[in-house]
Amino acid sequence: MSAATGIGSMPGEDFLSSVQLVVEELPDLPHLPELPARGAIAGLTGRAVALTSALGFDLQPAGWRLTDAPGVDHRRARSLLAQDLDVLEEQLDGYEGRFKVQVCGPWTLASTIEKPRGDKVLSDFGARRELAQALAEGVREHLADVQRRVPRAELVLQLDEPALPLVLAGQVPTASGFSRHRSVTPPLAQDALEWVLAAAGDRATVVHCCAAEVPIGLVRRAGAQGVSVDLALLAAGDYEQLAVALDEGAQVWLGVVPSTGRTVPSTKAPLERVVRLLDMLGFDPEEVSAQLVLTPSCGLAGADAAYATGALRALREAAAELV
Repeated sequence: MSAATGIGSMPGEDFLSSVQLVVEELPDLPHLPELPARGAIAGLTGRAVALTSALGFDLQPAGWRLTDAPGVDHRRARSLLAQDLDVLEEQLDGYEGRFKVQVCGPWTLASTIEKPRGDKVLSDFGARRELAQALAEGVREHLADVQRRVPRAELVLQLDEPALPLVLAGQVPTASGFSRHRSVTPPLAQDALEWVLAAAGDRATVVHCCAAEVPIGLVRRAGAQGVSVDLALLAAGDYEQLAVALDEGAQVWLGVVPSTGRTVPSTKAPLERVVRLLDMLGFDPEEVSAQLVLTPSCGLAGADAAYATGALRALREAAAELV
């Protein structure tokens, strides 16, 4: 049977309520919420900075920057993460089943964080290598911490890589905005992904990319057991790669509900989208249902609380009705 989960981010600033919501609406695969409304220390990059203790970071007007020692915002990000995990531990006491932890991937992180003297880490081979390896160690420690707090959970690691297609295509803007960083070759991109995915050990892993031209084959070669995509952004060539992934037994997570909207989604719409996709790829729903996870197209941070609740509920009901 298929399952449903969220991508990661949720609306509002109340972490306790968000945990309770994902546990209630996503009983088969709840996740650790991110609440970007609480500020930069709680967003995608801030969370990755919080668990990467081997390096120092500071928050500047232009965003996060590498420093010689942890700045006050780096320490605040670590403190907030620890507080959130305390809440999570209390709410998931006795929980058994899959539980997802999402972390910013190495290439999106390198495209976001600046070097001490400016410009993105992406521009420096040594700096981006050091950042990826430090992230891998941070992910290893983070997963061990979550596992200790929720010992019966079957942890799933999701790497968020929305910038990966831009990195490969050489389309990430420089600090000035007048130029683009050089493209990263697929073998180098694969190496960094491998380091971070390997930090999960024998736990399940999936790479999420809510962008067009997702390099599904590269992600799979890097060791990811699954790929998470926005169904609305798939190009013609992506369908063949999805079919290959399903045929090989990989997990395929499909973004089938918009991340924002004025009308709460129905169960029917995402269900029909999945059935049409499987029919086009030549798969019977019963044949691959265990490999499928239904998700929003991206994070729900931009939605209101009612829409987020309705979206997760529609996904759960659609997953249950798929077979």
